[in-house]
Amino acid sequence: MTEKTTPTPRPEKPEIDYPCNWVYKVIGEDIQILKELIVTACAPANVSITHSNSSSGGKYHSLNAVLLVESEEMRLQIYELLKSHPAVKIVL
Repeated sequence: MTEKTTPTPRPEKPEIDYPCNWVYKVIGEDIQILKELIVTACAPANVSITHSNSSSGGKYHSLNAVLLVESEEMRLQIYELLKSHPAVKIVL
């Protein structure tokens, strides 16, 4: 006899009204490389970059990058550019 299982409900995709301000948290080791990468990935949009936190040993740093995204395509494209760079450990 096989049991029927109920599929786990997937969370609904959030509804985002564009254009909107979006924050990317970018984590890596070299603050200067991260800043340059963020500016390049977000161009031509103006981006505000602030230091968010550092690990207890000082090896990892997180930066907040805030900018106006015009569409979901733009938001995801920037995310992929940031995520694919070897200097970036995590993008939230």
